Amino acid sequence: MKTPKAESPTDRHTALVQSLGLAIAEGTLAPNSVVRLDELEAQHKVSRSVVREAARVLSSKGMLASRRRFGTVVQPEEAWNLYDPQVIRWRLASSRRLEQLQALNELRGAIEPQAARLAAERASWDAGSDLVSLAARLWAAGQRGEQEEFLRLDVEFHAAVLKASGNAMFAQLQNLVAEVLTGRTEHGLMPDLPHHEALQLHVDVASAIQRGEADAAHAAMSRIMEQFAEEVGHIWSKHHQGVTPDTFPQHTTEADGAPQLPPSASLSTTDS
Repeated sequence: MKTPKAESPTDRHTALVQSLGLAIAEGTLAPNSVVRLDELEAQHKVSRSVVREAARVLSSKGMLASRRRFGTVVQPEEAWNLYDPQVIRWRLASSRRLEQLQALNELRGAIEPQAARLAAERASWDAGSDLVSLAARLWAAGQRGEQEEFLRLDVEFHAAVLKASGNAMFAQLQNLVAEVLTGRTEHGLMPDLPHHEALQLHVDVASAIQRGEADAAHAAMSRIMEQFAEEVGHIWSKHHQGVTPDTFPQHTTEADGAPQLPPSASLSTTDS
């Protein structure tokens, strides 16, 4: 019988950061409350150095702050680094995840359609062709109900559009978008099969970028953002009515037809 592997200081540090981050995001540790390091040390059975390092990490994210005469104080949400991927993850894991998704989607709605417009104006033909190929593989994964592969390709697609915009600041938002898409899937706010329109819209964005049609690319990406908000709201309401994901209507069927790809595109799933 194998002896259980001893937990390392790094493991204990990671676990403590995770525990405190989730508690602050949920509000279990309320804003302006004082966190006593000695109590954390005893409660989590870790060393003072582990507690201090965890507090340092959370302070760097704006969630904790050291105040003279008070100690370590939980900060209100407006002080947090809301673009930090870990902070996004904790907020999505909280009971306020719908509010977080709405805020993030409003941000995406302001950025991604413009990124698609710029990509149509600036991306090379080869970059546009790569996006069309990626959209085709995304379509195929969605049709087959391969959620893990669909998520991977969806994250890749939106990152590629942000990069193709030629705006380095837009490109750096890809981690934020990845957290939104991943969190939506992990927390059961994604249909088992993507809606036909959502699949077609990704193809439309890619095709418009390839053809250099800026207005069409902007319009299709805007619709993706709108539909994202609609689907999340619909599924969230079903959860609260006690309906399980298995009872959600499935929108994608063979009758919906194949994506409208430009002549250079292919539905092959063997693209690298």
